[in-house]
Amino acid sequence: MTIQYHHSNARMSQIAVHNGTVYLAGQVPSDASADMRGQTEQVLARIDELLAEAGSSKEHLISAQVWVTDMAEFDQMNAAWEAWVVPGRPPVRAALEAKLAKPEWKVEIMVIAALPEA
Repeated sequence: MTIQYHHSNARMSQIAVHNGTVYLAGQVPSDASADMRGQTEQVLARIDELLAEAGSSKEHLISAQVWVTDMAEFDQMNAAWEAWVVPGRPPVRAALEAKLAKPEWKVEIMVIAALPEA
């Protein structure tokens, strides 16, 4: 089976596609001055873009991992998530509190999605 890599550098790829499955790297906000909800919305928009580039969408999500820096802001992240996720098609999900690579980031999200059947 062939593995396709997109947006790669020496360290990592943003997208890997293998055997009908799309794997995204953890996505972080582009504007870290936003609050938790705003940062989450930015990350989800980027996920939409990358999934579309790979030929999939949030309608085909399988799983998600969410890291937040402060569980006191967890409800803000969930509000953005629930407004974004397709009703009746939520992926399996884990959410954890973690220290992220940059202190100004409040959230990072990594997803796996299926390619739609042809």
